[in-house]
Amino acid sequence: MIAVIDYGMGNIHSVAKALQACGAKVLVTNKPADIKRSKKIVLPGVGAFSDAMCELHKQNLVEVIKESARQKPLLGICLGMQLLFEKSQEAKTVPGLSILRGSVVKFSAANGLKVPHMGWNNLKVKSLDCALLKGILDQDQVYFCHSYYPLPEDSQVVAASAEYGLEFAAVAWKDNVYGAQFHPEKSQAVGLKMIKNFVEIC
Repeated sequence: MIAVIDYGMGNIHSVAKALQACGAKVLVTNKPADIKRSKKIVLPGVGAFSDAMCELHKQNLVEVIKESARQKPLLGICLGMQLLFEKSQEAKTVPGLSILRGSVVKFSAANGLKVPHMGWNNLKVKSLDCALLKGILDQDQVYFCHSYYPLPEDSQVVAASAEYGLEFAAVAWKDNVYGAQFHPEKSQAVGLKMIKNFVEIC
């Protein structure tokens, strides 16, 4: 069973439907006991970093997510990926989950770039060993909608990048923890392939 964490922020049900379409048994939940007994976890999210962390604390989900991340596959999507890091420029006094080392920074609107960054961008695959990227080709396109992006402390955790004024981490991977800064559930065949890859991770 894959637990999709519902903490009141994001397109939870479209993520759940995409997982089900890829053959997964899915439980949308905000109960720590459900998360503990799940085999895998997905942490989606759309919205503000501070609001998300507030909800995770309020619903007593922070510790169970951090504990589970040490034991089973976890996938953070969009804001859910950002929450995996230590801090964000969006909420400088609010600590993140600190599962991955690094911070989250805002895109600059310099040189005519529009923020938020919305639309399709090419992926630059950096790690062929990342299970989430199995069968994904360099320059495959995925759909982004974000104003902030993660800046990992260790560049080795960047499994794929994309460019929007600068090169940024689009996929993070360390041990059993994965992050997608884009929306795989909105990225058509390429995104569904990644979701299927996550479903099939042992």
